[in-house]
This record gives sequence, structure tokens and C-alpha cells, in this order.
Amino acid sequence: MASIRDLKKDINFVLGDIIEAVYVWEISTENKNSKEGDKIIDEAITVFDDLIEKVNNKDVENRSAHLKSVNKELEEKASALVEKLNKLPVS
Repeated sequence: MASIRDLKKDINFVLGDIIEAVYVWEISTENKNSKEGDKIIDEAITVFDDLIEKVNNKDVENRSAHLKSVNKELEEKASALVEKLNKLPVS
């Protein structure tokens, strides 16, 4: 398992990129401040807060396995957010 610092960076970069992609979609489709985009951004922020809280939780029996599960959860939730982003209307 990579360091905790690297995991936190991964969480930040992945979810930050998703939020940035929503902004790019809004600008490119002239859907500024869209409800669909705001919903994805809010969900990404919630996922970020939840995952960082789990990484900072030191009261787990097997810390290494716990961090691996957090990494797996990041992959799953980021994929779900990207799917929602890809379903946004293009026009």
C-alpha cells in the first residue's frame, strides 16, 4: 500500500478532476450553474469528505486492509461519478 499521504493526494486529485470536468462541461455547453452539474459537484465533495474521514480514522483493527478498502471505494465512487458526468447532455 502506498503512503497515507499518497492516498490523500489521490482522493484530492481524482475528485478534483471530476469537479473540474463538470465546470468544463458547463462552460462548453453553456449550462452555467446547472442543477445537474451542481448535484455531481456536491456528491464529489461528500465523497471527498467521507473518504478523508475514513483515511484519518486510526481506530481500525487492520489499518493496511482498511486503507486498501478506502482506495477501492475511491475507485468505485469515482467511476460512478464519471458515469453520471458522461450522461450529461452535450447540447
